[in-house]
Amino acid sequence: MAPAPPPAARFRPVTAAVERGYARYARQAEGWLARYRERGGRVYCGAGCFACCDMPIRVSLAEALVTAAALDEAAAARVEAHARQVLHNARTAPDEETYVERHRREVGFCPLLDRQTGGCSQYAARPTRCRDTFSALPARYCAAGTWETLTRREKADYAREVARTPGTDGELHYVAPLEHLSEPIWAAAARAMRQEWGLEVWGDFWTLTTLARRGDFMERVVRGDARGAWQAARRAGLAHEVVLEIG
Repeated sequence: MAPAPPPAARFRPVTAAVERGYARYARQAEGWLARYRERGGRVYCGAGCFACCDMPIRVSLAEALVTAAALDEAAAARVEAHARQVLHNARTAPDEETYVERHRREVGFCPLLDRQTGGCSQYAARPTRCRDTFSALPARYCAAGTWETLTRREKADYAREVARTPGTDGELHYVAPLEHLSEPIWAAAARAMRQEWGLEVWGDFWTLTTLARRGDFMERVVRGDARGAWQAARRAGLAHEVVLEIG
């Protein structure tokens, strides 16, 4: 039996920094998007679109704590099962490219996604990467496997379209300024973790969200015991350098 989840109030100095960052980002992104649309820009993301919800997600433990506190036991169990699939992929993938490809094709969609509605069941508690990913081209370009099915001519057409689409970095179809706007959230999370715990914890979203609910892991994190935290994660079967970084 896993140790009982620690009380969320204990981590408020850390999670509050993230939540303030989320609120600030929402205001800034809304303003940026309004100006972008006035200039003729278009964002294709919307309710019911979930083509990118099978991507690997890297988060801070500060963010994972926000999500973990929002989960009931059934959702937490689904997240843990997903985390263990992620870990198996991490242990067996020969390189990062294979890891990402298999994550999308085999590990699959986030267990917090409602596949019937296409909505996130924990939208208010979703991590930064789910907040700042916007597509300036149709959603089919976000789906796993699309690039591999394009002809050489279609790939060339894609490159030209991206290059002339405002808001992209000229190489990919995602809206780059909205990703840059989220960087203060990452910085705030790092600063809060370092100030409160004397260390930082980063890694896979589902792995950290699972570990955030384990009292033995969090107790060692709070004490600034990086080695002890790693050992607690290993006892839980969730320790691997691809999905967990403590330092």
